[in-house]
Amino acid sequence: MDARLLEILVCPICKGPLDYRKPVQELICRPCRLAYPVRDDIPIMLEDEARKLTAEEIEQLR
Repeated sequence: MDARLLEILVCPICKGPLDYRKPVQELICRPCRLAYPVRDDIPIMLEDEARKLTAEEIEQLR
């Protein structure tokens, strides 16, 4: 995924920063506890497409 794109992308809900998890192809919003999928290097920034992070995943991010 393009590094320049990662610099400008924010969570569509809270407008906060996102963390890119390359191995699982997801953009993570810690405050909203959501993971947005990245498909074919295209971030899918729709709330309906995001999955909620589990408590275990949130702990791993700390």
